Amino acid sequence: MSESVGIVLVSHSATLAAGLRELLAELASGAVRVVVAAGTEDGGLGTSYDLIAGAITEADAGAGVVVLPDLGSSVLTAVTVLEDEPRPGVKLVDAPFVEGAVAAAVTASTGAGLAEVVAAAEDARSFRKLQ
Repeated sequence: MSESVGIVLVSHSATLAAGLRELLAELASGAVRVVVAAGTEDGGLGTSYDLIAGAITEADAGAGVVVLPDLGSSVLTAVTVLEDEPRPGVKLVDAPFVEGAVAAAVTASTGAGLAEVVAAAEDARSFRKLQ
C-alpha cells in the first residue's frame, strides 16, 4: 500500500466499525489503510484509549491519519488520546460516521493530501440524501 492518508474508525461497536471498514475497502479499492478502534478490549460495547492509540499508529503510513469517531464517549476518548499523545498529521474530524468515512476513504484513495481528506469528510455533513 502506498503512502496514503490513513483512517481510524472509532466506534462503540466493533461490529458496526467492521462493517463500515468492509464498505470502505470496496469503495476505495483497498488503497487506503482503514483501522478499527472499536469496543473494549474484552469485546464489549464502549471505547478504549489503548485501542485508539494503537489504531492511530497502525493507520499511519506517512501521509497523515484521519480519526472518525461515532458519538459521545468515542469523541471524548479520541480527544484525550490526541491531547495526551499529540502527533503532527493526525486530525480528529467532526463528520457523520458513515458518510464522512466514505468521503474520506474515496478522497484518500485518489492520493489526496490530509487537508483535502479532512475537508471531504467534513463536507459530508451537508450531503443530502433526498432533495
